Amino acid sequence: MTQTSTRIELPNPLDPEETMSRDQIESIQLTRLQDTLAYAYDRVPLYKEKYDAAGVHPSDLKELADLSKFPFTEKEDLRKTYPFGMFAVPQHEVARIHASSGTTGRATVVGYTQKDLDDWAKMGARCLRLSGVKPGWKVHNAYGYGLFTGGLGAHAAAERLGTTVIPMSGGQTEKQITLIQDFEPDAILCTPTYLLTIGDAMQRAGIDPRKTSLKTAVLGAEPWTEEMRHELEVMFDLDACDIYGLSEVMGPGVAGESNETKDGSHIWEDHFRPEIIDAFDETRVLRDGEHGELVFTSLTKQALPIIRYRTHDLTRLLPGTARPGHRRMGRITGRSDDMIILRGVNLFPSQIEEIALRVPGLSPHFQLEITRPGRMDQLAVRIERREDCDADRAIAAGRELAREIKIHVGSSCEIDVVDPGSLARSSGKLRRIYDLREKK
Repeated sequence: MTQTSTRIELPNPLDPEETMSRDQIESIQLTRLQDTLAYAYDRVPLYKEKYDAAGVHPSDLKELADLSKFPFTEKEDLRKTYPFGMFAVPQHEVARIHASSGTTGRATVVGYTQKDLDDWAKMGARCLRLSGVKPGWKVHNAYGYGLFTGGLGAHAAAERLGTTVIPMSGGQTEKQITLIQDFEPDAILCTPTYLLTIGDAMQRAGIDPRKTSLKTAVLGAEPWTEEMRHELEVMFDLDACDIYGLSEVMGPGVAGESNETKDGSHIWEDHFRPEIIDAFDETRVLRDGEHGELVFTSLTKQALPIIRYRTHDLTRLLPGTARPGHRRMGRITGRSDDMIILRGVNLFPSQIEEIALRVPGLSPHFQLEITRPGRMDQLAVRIERREDCDADRAIAAGRELAREIKIHVGSSCEIDVVDPGSLARSSGKLRRIYDLREKK
């Protein structure tokens, strides 16, 4: 006798804060912001030093707009106080420590109390639920485990939601494919470029990614475009949603995107107060809808309160939709510190991705190389052709890409269309920019 299994729908209630009105959220924000500023001032010497030097005191915050009076926190502040100088609690209250890789300088170290970890898991679970992940599902977690916040942060969120977690971590692409085929997960968590790597490897092995069990992909840790979403959704026949976070603020789960609206990630504003500032004039706080640099202030963190942290991510704030009381982030268009200034023109890798994926015959796999052969900088785009694009079509596609970049970005560049599989693949976060200029 053949046995058939029936999927049982488990309870999946929203947190009460998810359904609060905008007025309720802002009332909570004001109270928590006043408490956080006083807490950080009293417990973190760097904050006291910065605020005293700026002539401001936590008691000066009477309304939300007063936050603009307070100095920013930068990544360099965490490096300067390495390793634990930004912690606001004694060591025995720190339940976990994470850190950045420190590839461009000293590592940035972040800490969590047990309450911080509980809040983090709760917010991450909200994000997964909003993206369509359901309790009882199997979730394949391909974010890297270890000091990077992605793996353990996403793991705790998935457990909190009530899913079965497959803690694969990043890399070992062939093993990833084997587990996806054998374990039949319903959802996958990873970076968008790594999901693309998995899909490409499946196709090379004669496996149709559209025939897997995956129904939802929750993707983050790097900027990606609507064109990339379309590429992945068609490749795998699933819903692809964004999740946002960064270690200094918390980790994955600061904001998440709805699979029903797919219109940007809702920020959990009962725990964070976002601002948008002018990326070129930090004294200007911009209105909702205006494009600039994202700044975060934590409202509930104990071990590492973070005040006006400059993320360098470029986006805008928009009214909430799926969760009306919580504002949305527009899609991240790039990072101010990843911006290429090429002969006076500002250029971001995401712009190249957006344009390239509109050109038939070209794939999402590309690298940007900056050189200075003479007195002027030169940008070269190395991009793979698709398997069904022959050499003649590839030459024409390269010309079209150069023309479209000139029209939409305003800069000339060299295009090198290379064979499929020629460029490095992602095993987590993908490096897009190679600066080959000699450093004087």
